[in-house]
Amino acid sequence: MKKSIPLPPPTERQLAAAQALDEAFHSQLAKVNLGLSPISLALAYADWAMHLATSPGQQMLLAQRALALSQQALSSPWQEQLASDDESQPAPVDDPRFNDPGWHHWPFNVLKESFKATSSWWHEASQVEGVSSHHRHVVDFFNRQGLDALSPSNLPITNPEAIKKGKESLGQSWLKGYQHLALDLLERSQHTGGASRTALKPLPFKVGQDVAVTPGKVVFRNDLIELIQYTPTTAGVYPEPLLIVPSCIMKYYILDLSPGNSMVRYLVGQGHTVFMISWRNPDASDRELGMQDYLQLGVMEAMAAVKSLTGAPRIHALGYCLGGTFLAIVAAALGARQPQSHRRGQGKNQHRRREDAVALDTMPELASVTLLAAQTDFTEPGELGVFIDDDQLKTLRESMARTGFLSGRQMAGSFQFLNSRDLVWSRSTRRYLLGQDEVGNDMMSWNADVTRLPERMHNEYLSSLFLNNALATGNYRVAGVGVALMDIHAPLLVVGTQRDHVSPWQSVYKIHLYTDTQTTFILAAGGHNAGIVSEPGHRGRSYQMDCMEKGHAWTEPDDWAAHAPLFEGSWWEAMHRWLHERSGKPVPPPAINPATVLGDAPGDYVMTRYAD
Repeated sequence: MKKSIPLPPPTERQLAAAQALDEAFHSQLAKVNLGLSPISLALAYADWAMHLATSPGQQMLLAQRALALSQQALSSPWQEQLASDDESQPAPVDDPRFNDPGWHHWPFNVLKESFKATSSWWHEASQVEGVSSHHRHVVDFFNRQGLDALSPSNLPITNPEAIKKGKESLGQSWLKGYQHLALDLLERSQHTGGASRTALKPLPFKVGQDVAVTPGKVVFRNDLIELIQYTPTTAGVYPEPLLIVPSCIMKYYILDLSPGNSMVRYLVGQGHTVFMISWRNPDASDRELGMQDYLQLGVMEAMAAVKSLTGAPRIHALGYCLGGTFLAIVAAALGARQPQSHRRGQGKNQHRRREDAVALDTMPELASVTLLAAQTDFTEPGELGVFIDDDQLKTLRESMARTGFLSGRQMAGSFQFLNSRDLVWSRSTRRYLLGQDEVGNDMMSWNADVTRLPERMHNEYLSSLFLNNALATGNYRVAGVGVALMDIHAPLLVVGTQRDHVSPWQSVYKIHLYTDTQTTFILAAGGHNAGIVSEPGHRGRSYQMDCMEKGHAWTEPDDWAAHAPLFEGSWWEAMHRWLHERSGKPVPPPAINPATVLGDAPGDYVMTRYAD
């Protein structure tokens, strides 16, 4: 029998050509699908469709629900009409898109109720038993995105407010809306055509002139951060400085906007010596910067610098969003490494931990840790979880491999997609149907000042934390050693916000499961950004707050929210009182050593912008 000759393996050149072809094809697919993986979406809908097709009982229930919702949609408008005619009992509104009184009258109330019934049915239809939880989430999310695009509030002939305003203005609002649409389409075509990709649109609020104007000095700089020390404004200051670690996915001055709503200015005014990290906006040369760099060059070196500059052995530390996650990791690492009489583990393991890259004698003790909208458990990442699975991350990795970073435009697009009802459709209604001019504010200007993330750091962040939940399970490593949140010994102040699409408050609250220290939790009104920027005097602000002592039992988030005391006003004031209770008696403010000054706040790193 003739022996078969084995085929030679493909050459490196053939492998490289095949890989290049695959990446080019995947790149085009991602562009068509707005950066999303079509395979991930197809798998989710296939999982849902096959389970629904083989569930006749579920189909029967959905058919019955469709009939019931149809009947309700047809009967509710007439009840609502009667209620709206009675001025003493106005019809309740549970969706801001339908706030205008015109939605209470025929035929618009029929359109509204039909839309709400359809949305409710599709939500129930996506919850088919047997479908994986991630696929259910994906199907429900994209069904909702499609339905929001078809809302009657988005069309001029089915929006009573647009019709009324057009009549009252003799068509001027329609003409102005058309002009807005034409200008936006022209600007978009110029950008996608490449004519303006190298030009940066000026920010409405200039950094260092209109925002980020709290007086201070840059007192430390390395390849990743600048450290700003703010000038004291009170006769006495607390002896424990406060280091703020903002998220590296945004410019730091979200916490130092205009003077009236600057958290930094507020804290300085209460007698705190405030330091702030300003992250450098990376470019392609920084593609190998990883999570360990952000933890050690960023948070740890900043903490060591604060101790060196002030001589304070203890500091308060505050982290926001991803900066809060970084701070929690560092706090756990320091808690495990620093000798404590009540800490678990002795002997050989402790000796091994003390030999890592962190110089313990340069690190201050943490008097307290404050985490703002920061996740430490990633099993419930909210709407962001739609974008987190193996195939979506593969698509993202291929995109970053071409540039070396995740662009600010990609991040902004993702966050806009998560909250498209408010950021896309409601904005379009105001701008194109009602002809309203956009009223700029400091937060909108800051939101346009986008940042990048290095390729390696973003890959490690998504893989280790989102996909594998390594921090909550004790499998995340700092300098080669695993860290556990249980090793945080400092008292915790944890803040969540009610309408957070990025860090759902129920997920933020789950830090209670992994720590055994005194933990005060605040649930603030608002979203991920507006709920944090909650200055005193802001109308309509409120928060719930309660404290759990060391050794506390587990209380479910909804039970906590049902019983936690409610307070009117800004939670900033509660945060200051909490810090005051854990601080020493005020002392004369420390002078900023001129020898350490590298420039005035807001520094150089915050000024770097890219036309991605």
